[in-house]
Amino acid sequence: MPPHLVVVENTTDWHSSFPEMQIVSVKDYISQPYYFSLKNVRVINLCRSYRYLSRGYYCSLLAEARHHKIIPSVRTLRDLSSKAIYSLDTDSLDDFLHKCLGKHNGNMPTVLETYILFGFCDKSDLKKIARQIFATFSCPLMKVEFSYSGSWHISSIKPIQLNALPLDQYPLFIEALNVYTRREYDNSEKTKHTTRYDLAILYDPNEKLPPSDAETLEKFITIGNELGIDVDLIKKKDYARLAEYDALFIRETTNIEHYTYRFAKKAESENLVVIDDPDSILRCTNKVYLAELLKASGTPIPKTFILHKDNLHLLENEIPYPVVLKIPDGSFSRGVFKAENAEEVLEMTNRLFKDSDILLAQEYLYTTFDWRIGILNRKAIFACQYFMSEAHWQIVKHDKNGEFNYGNFRTFAIEDTPKKVIKTAVKAANQIGNGFYGVDLKQTDKGIVVIEINDNPNLDEGVENAVSKDKIYHTILKEFIRRIRKKQQR
Repeated sequence: MPPHLVVVENTTDWHSSFPEMQIVSVKDYISQPYYFSLKNVRVINLCRSYRYLSRGYYCSLLAEARHHKIIPSVRTLRDLSSKAIYSLDTDSLDDFLHKCLGKHNGNMPTVLETYILFGFCDKSDLKKIARQIFATFSCPLMKVEFSYSGSWHISSIKPIQLNALPLDQYPLFIEALNVYTRREYDNSEKTKHTTRYDLAILYDPNEKLPPSDAETLEKFITIGNELGIDVDLIKKKDYARLAEYDALFIRETTNIEHYTYRFAKKAESENLVVIDDPDSILRCTNKVYLAELLKASGTPIPKTFILHKDNLHLLENEIPYPVVLKIPDGSFSRGVFKAENAEEVLEMTNRLFKDSDILLAQEYLYTTFDWRIGILNRKAIFACQYFMSEAHWQIVKHDKNGEFNYGNFRTFAIEDTPKKVIKTAVKAANQIGNGFYGVDLKQTDKGIVVIEINDNPNLDEGVENAVSKDKIYHTILKEFIRRIRKKQQR
């Protein structure tokens, strides 16, 4: 069995009575090269906080990028952080809970609480539901509240931290941990089957920088009808209607703190074909994760340094000025800053560390354009050069008044694009999945490097399809048809 590694906020959190295991601080796990190179390791994340962009969050995020088997996963953390998301899964658990507890009698309390530690709890009536909750939300330590109002239901599920675990739960924790490290749980999700060819495209008509313009959306509707797909444009208010469709195509800028992630999660839970799928959103919207993932796969990237308050003083030794600083989840050139010297780095990081415990620092590579290669199901479907905005070092220049300016573009046929560019882009996108991605690359004197991967790439009429014309719409819609048919055949 692969070794287990327990990551804690502080090694003093691991009580002397706990089993002897490999214990490492989250600070070391994030920054020490030794842990990056480990293979076939299982990581148990017991940090004091799992909040978004905390060190506990990054522990799970970077573990996934390093191909370590991690509990809890980033997806579990995101699901548990929002009642609106995890209620999709607790609906089915409520039925099972009611069977476990039966009808309420007058002698029972109407509210029950229990700790669930690696699927174990110390209340005999709740042992079965505890295993089910852990199978659904694989979080090591949870506190769950059940309440009765006509029937039993789960009213809250909250991760708890090891240093907050009551002393009377220590024996159960030790037993549960010993069992967990000896066996694996089956966390596979049940799926439902759908039958019709109806595609929903989620968009926001008021978005300033949408991934697709109105003309593109109209093309999808027209060509979809030709191919036998009814295409509907839906908005945020149509969340409850998702189950009516066979597939969801997200044409809004995605973010895991945004309702687009909820739509993707809901679509997946209803067994719809969905692009962007939730895992792609999770992986692509965080630049720190992407940097680790690409580095682990041997994909060429700019010299990169994961930055936190404790290692800020080392930055000058790692990357020469100017240095590019990135917040983890920026998009369309937002949240990306260039620092010319140490003073600017200090000013920028003082501001950025207020929102994120971790930042990404990269070497600045000047080029007059970036390549954007569109990848669908592991194949290139468009190739563009995006030129820097006039008198600016980025493709999009954002003014303080909220206005923005794009640079020019040049579109190429796939066969006319340098083979090395296509090969590198496909390799990078394959690390994410088989969805629809836009891989940004720079062509430098030292070779091709990948800057980032977008889970929601631009597709605007007359730009990305300037060479392929309507063929690109046919390609994307036919891929939806293929995936829908595949699901129906299961």
